[in-house]
Amino acid sequence: MTIVTSPAQTPPEPEQPPPLRRGRWWRLVHRWHYGFVGLLGAVTCFCLSLTPSLLPRGPGLQAVVGGITAAIGYGLGVLVVWLAGKLSNRPVRRPGRTAWRILAVVAVVAVLVFLWLGAGWQREIHEMMGLEAPGRPRYLLVLPLATLLAVALVGLFRLLRRAARALGRLLGRVVPAPAARVLAGLMVVLLALGVLNGVVLDGFFAVTDSSFKAINGETEPDVSPTQDPLRSGGPGSLVSWPSLGKQGRNFVTGGPDVDQLRRFGGPRAERSIRVYAGLDSAPTSRERAALAVAELRRTGAFDRAVLVVITTTGTGWVDEDAVDPLEYMYNGDSAMVGMQYSYLPSWLSFLVDKERARQAGRDLFNAVYGEWSKLPLTRRPRLLLFGESLGSFGAESAFSGADDIRNRVDGMLLVGPPNRNELWRRFVAGRDPGSTEILPSYENGATIRFARDPAADLDRPATPWAAPRVAYLQHPSDPIVWWSPRLAVSRPDWLREPRGADVSAGVRWYPFVTFWQVTADMAFSTGVPAGHGHSYGAEPVTAWARIASPDGWTPERTAELTGLIATREG
Repeated sequence: MTIVTSPAQTPPEPEQPPPLRRGRWWRLVHRWHYGFVGLLGAVTCFCLSLTPSLLPRGPGLQAVVGGITAAIGYGLGVLVVWLAGKLSNRPVRRPGRTAWRILAVVAVVAVLVFLWLGAGWQREIHEMMGLEAPGRPRYLLVLPLATLLAVALVGLFRLLRRAARALGRLLGRVVPAPAARVLAGLMVVLLALGVLNGVVLDGFFAVTDSSFKAINGETEPDVSPTQDPLRSGGPGSLVSWPSLGKQGRNFVTGGPDVDQLRRFGGPRAERSIRVYAGLDSAPTSRERAALAVAELRRTGAFDRAVLVVITTTGTGWVDEDAVDPLEYMYNGDSAMVGMQYSYLPSWLSFLVDKERARQAGRDLFNAVYGEWSKLPLTRRPRLLLFGESLGSFGAESAFSGADDIRNRVDGMLLVGPPNRNELWRRFVAGRDPGSTEILPSYENGATIRFARDPAADLDRPATPWAAPRVAYLQHPSDPIVWWSPRLAVSRPDWLREPRGADVSAGVRWYPFVTFWQVTADMAFSTGVPAGHGHSYGAEPVTAWARIASPDGWTPERTAELTGLIATREG
């Protein structure tokens, strides 16, 4: 006999949450779910990004560094989990609720502690460089800003991953699934890089080039066309005033006038010669160099006591604090020549115009040297070479090595050399045993010397410094000098050695993190007081006094000129 249970006699089932509500919650969690190991990596990298680097950082810049490094940390964590699953051939066990709670507590505590410590580290670095430090409460802004940036970056890469999966399923209809996944991944990566390079970067550089080209055509309000025949763009010049560009016009109208020279050096002062060729002065680099040499002949530059070849920075800028001292030292019996090769500032030129800097430095020096070397030995002026930042990169390009420098120049000063300078890297790599990367000694200082403080360092080692003399000025806190892509995965020697005099003892190397910290430092490398970062102030005065001072020059005159350059207006 079959017993039929009526519906009224069926035991009631336990209450369940409304299906719609549960479905919405699950979809939300699934959509925004972050992996345990990925979050652990993100928190770790974010905390490490708060540790000190070379230069002081405000909350905004710190948030950018923190957001990028947190996103990288998350990606590394996800990669570790993926590799572990592939190597073990089974799914990686997911952490339980307790592990998540522990991570949440540890993350909150670690982030708050490092925010507090980070504010203290920044205060220390600010005070070390004579700057006012932001208050600790402002530093709390770092967390929400960095979080937003990290979420945006992770979301972008998730979109790319979804696109790759969708494309893989589509390709899987015609090719085997494993091959389809590989092809889809490669196609998405190449497409993303193509869009970044062909649309975003090309568009960015096109806009910036157009903007800086327009700026190049401007003239400072206090600059008017020169009436001096000893200056390019003046009466009788082979170079027109408009073609000089903004920085060229600043250069040819700059420098001390005769009255200033007389007050410093005595009544026998004369007007110095300044020659310049802008991007619009001639179509090619070699033609601009030839035009500059023709200008040197026209002005009688080869009859002066000293002739200085200057490799400019990207925009054609010349640091007056670095070249004016020579005009004071020689009481105006000097000639200087520079040449523009780009509209862009140095950091952009280094990315897209690096070869132009190399070619310009080589073409200008070779053209000047070719004319200078034809003169009788007794009639040749002292031939000096100067380059700062990207200009030092171009200046080096005229030489194959130390012997070539010794054979073709009477002195050279290179300030704040970028880490990619070929000769600089060769000299630093070949430094004498026991010397540091921050302050190396090469061939016992016979020709080439390095200085953080030229007054103290260029006299070391105590062995004779024979002519010609070459000096590199490089601050331990200058990110331009120490930045390199290798920072992402390799600890450099300057972070293995004792820290430099103006670098916090708390600076450490962390994979990927230190790279982004120093990259951010580069953006504001000149926004610090002289003597730190990429700001060298009046230090070239002492360097030139050691490299190529005129007869009768004394340390007292060096001190007097240093004070004049450091305190003058402009």
